[in-house]
Amino acid sequence: MVTVRHDRRTAARGAIALAVAAVLVVSASLVLGLWVPASERMVWWHPEIVIALFWTPVAAFLLRHRPGLRVGWLMLVAGFSAAIYTLTLNLGPWLEHHDWTGADLVTWLSHWLWAIDTFALTLVLPLIFPDGKLVSRRFRPVLWLACAVPLIVAVHLTIDPGARRFHNGVSVYPLQDVPWPISATILGTLVLSMVSVIVRFVQAPPDVKRQIAWVIYPGIIAQAIIWVGEVTPIGDPLRNITIAAIPICIAIAITRFRLYDIDLVINRTLVYAGVGVIMTGVYFALVGTTSLLVADRGPLAGLAGALAAGAVFEPARRRLQRGVDHVLHGERDPYRIADRLSLRLQASPNPAAALSVAAEAVREALHAEGVVIEVLDRDGRAASAEDGVMGDDPEIIALTWHGEPVGRLLFSQRREPDLRLATILARNLAELASAARLAADVQRSRERILRTREEERRRLRRDLHDGLGPTLASFALALDTARLTLKRDPDEVDKLLEELRTTMGQTMGDVRDLVYDLRPPALDDLGLAGAIQALGLVVSTEDGPNVAVQVEGDLSCLPAAAEVAAYRIVQEALTNVHRHARAREVEVRLNLNGDLHVSVGDDGVGLSPDARSGIGMSSMRERAAELGGSCSVGPGPGGGTMVRARLPIPP
Repeated sequence: MVTVRHDRRTAARGAIALAVAAVLVVSASLVLGLWVPASERMVWWHPEIVIALFWTPVAAFLLRHRPGLRVGWLMLVAGFSAAIYTLTLNLGPWLEHHDWTGADLVTWLSHWLWAIDTFALTLVLPLIFPDGKLVSRRFRPVLWLACAVPLIVAVHLTIDPGARRFHNGVSVYPLQDVPWPISATILGTLVLSMVSVIVRFVQAPPDVKRQIAWVIYPGIIAQAIIWVGEVTPIGDPLRNITIAAIPICIAIAITRFRLYDIDLVINRTLVYAGVGVIMTGVYFALVGTTSLLVADRGPLAGLAGALAAGAVFEPARRRLQRGVDHVLHGERDPYRIADRLSLRLQASPNPAAALSVAAEAVREALHAEGVVIEVLDRDGRAASAEDGVMGDDPEIIALTWHGEPVGRLLFSQRREPDLRLATILARNLAELASAARLAADVQRSRERILRTREEERRRLRRDLHDGLGPTLASFALALDTARLTLKRDPDEVDKLLEELRTTMGQTMGDVRDLVYDLRPPALDDLGLAGAIQALGLVVSTEDGPNVAVQVEGDLSCLPAAAEVAAYRIVQEALTNVHRHARAREVEVRLNLNGDLHVSVGDDGVGLSPDARSGIGMSSMRERAAELGGSCSVGPGPGGGTMVRARLPIPP
């Protein structure tokens, strides 16, 4: 570990020393140029001076924090090579004028040494940015070719030094005039390097995409300017500004890409560049038109053009801003986005699958790094769907359906969040969350019903096998014993038959209890209303509350399943009142109006704020769900507790 740290410190110090050396070499070249004739002296705005003075310090800064960064070492080597090249431009003529030995070697270096930094930064850097590795092994030949291009150019300029051209003191390597195999090799390598960048951008995760965007934005502009400069003369200040901007953007991409929004930079650049073009066009169009109509009023034409351009500025900016936003960020109309979200959700096979579709659609609409949709069920358990990578401090929007919280929407963005759009989308998500919760409730209810049914079958099997079966077998044995005893001791038979009669009575009671568990006999004897009134009389005995039963509608034609469900729900509700409510009055209502509506309300202490659904409450809900109905337990309108159940009755 100590050795690794020492190596890193050594590498960082070496990078800083090389950057300082590059600056000193450029300074020495500029000072040496004072003793070189003006016609042969290097111009102070030479592009390699900018590369040496900007790229090497930025590379040293990066390597100081990350000594193993290959991109940083490439930038440093290219910048130092540019510094040496600037030295040769002034050192060669100076040596020639003083007839010193080595002048030819320095002059030869000044012919082609620029190729190292130029092609390293334009051909090799795109292949390995940002992690220093190729995006695929298939681009390894491209890397070899990019590294061979400076050698090819050096050989060509050694054979034909006149292939270079000069514009305003800066050498130009015109690709249209060099042999076509060299031009094809350089341009083909450039195209493949750009393809590598595109492939990496498509395959990269969001953070790497943002890093690449920081370099692509100024890089495309700089590449265009530099390569156009190899063909035709261009303005040196424009070229130098773009060359100096690239290393700064590379430093931001590697160290601070999370702090600055490249999308905003691109957005504003496109908008104001477009506005500038429109205003310039309007100004010159009106100036030209006015000059034709009023030839002797030049100032009037300029004033008319300026006023028209000023009037056009704000409408043009707004329209361009909307157009650029649409191109960069897609549809921003929240209601259209909500409609598209609804259509995608309708195509989903079930609410659970729709959650995943919704998470993906919301992340795309909000341009978020990550989205999580949480759904809370009635027991407080959460189910979620996630898309993207959630940040450390996400925005949270509650999902509310008919006043009841059903979940949350969490999303993280690197730019200012669009809370208006997120709120509108949350309305659609609240409906989806409610549907997902209902689907989960139905599924759990089905599972509970199935589990309860199987448990009931197991209990019946056990009772029949372990209770009634052995009892009937004992009856058969007892009868055989009595039949044999009758022949030899008739008086003993009476005792045996008496015991058999007692056992049969107990068995009949067990069978009655078993049958009662399947369907209360009171329903067949008294009907639903009478059976519930009987339940109320049982609860009202001793210290129990007074139970009043009100019936609306004819309950005599109810299906058996609805009768049992209503009876069991009321029975469980009255049991809970008797045990926990400390109530004095209980009112039971049965209302048959299409569906059977059952309510049990008391004036007791009510539900505890932290009360959770027990077995009794779950069984009431399950019995209602078996018939496709619903059951809820909550506070009553006048206090206490109210149980409401709706049981669908088929026509």
